[in-house]
Amino acid sequence: MSTEQSTFEGRVRAHAALGDPVRLAVVDRLVLADASSSELAEQLDVAGNLLAHHLNVLQAAGLIRRRRSDGDARRGYVQLVRDAPVLRDLLPPVHTLTARRVVFVCTHNSARSQLAGALWRRRSRVPMASGGTHPAARVNPEAVAAARRHGLRLGRATPRHVGDVVTDGDLVVAVCDQVHEELPANRPRLHWSIPDPSRVGTPDAFDDVVEALSERIARFAPAVRTP
Repeated sequence: MSTEQSTFEGRVRAHAALGDPVRLAVVDRLVLADASSSELAEQLDVAGNLLAHHLNVLQAAGLIRRRRSDGDARRGYVQLVRDAPVLRDLLPPVHTLTARRVVFVCTHNSARSQLAGALWRRRSRVPMASGGTHPAARVNPEAVAAARRHGLRLGRATPRHVGDVVTDGDLVVAVCDQVHEELPANRPRLHWSIPDPSRVGTPDAFDDVVEALSERIARFAPAVRTP
């Protein structure tokens, strides 16, 4: 099979998958944030077994992926395959969000949330901050090196506790599974299931995180406005 034919057939599968209202609603829901199957079932008011079928169809079409939580290994999260060519023209525009600040949160506030903040400053004039549920003593040196490679400025960043950072009017973005599972369920937030590069510890792992965050922020930032 030629590459052209394979691409054509992939597009056919993708369009067929998106022809169902529930599956299209799943994709729309995942534009801004990742979600577990139970979260999707509750938000879309779909039975769990029926949702599982729809997720299997979307995954077979190459539109979503599922990854095991870095926190509670019994949990998993569904996310868009954001570089899928067919999705680039089919994703809906992100609706406008109003926030006093955007606050990125991960466990130690030493890598992912710091890098997300630096990327945000490059993309948006909306104020930002970052914090952690268990702040480290310092920013991870590999995160500092990755920021330098990508032309980002971390400045004299110091890890801070999320309780000392988040205030009313902030839009919280959990860039860590463990934080998402640890924060109270009644605290509104977005969740991006980004792997912890510190577990691997290589420059490539940190570069991958910068690229993943950069793609999300590029789509997300233009939609956020201050009150």
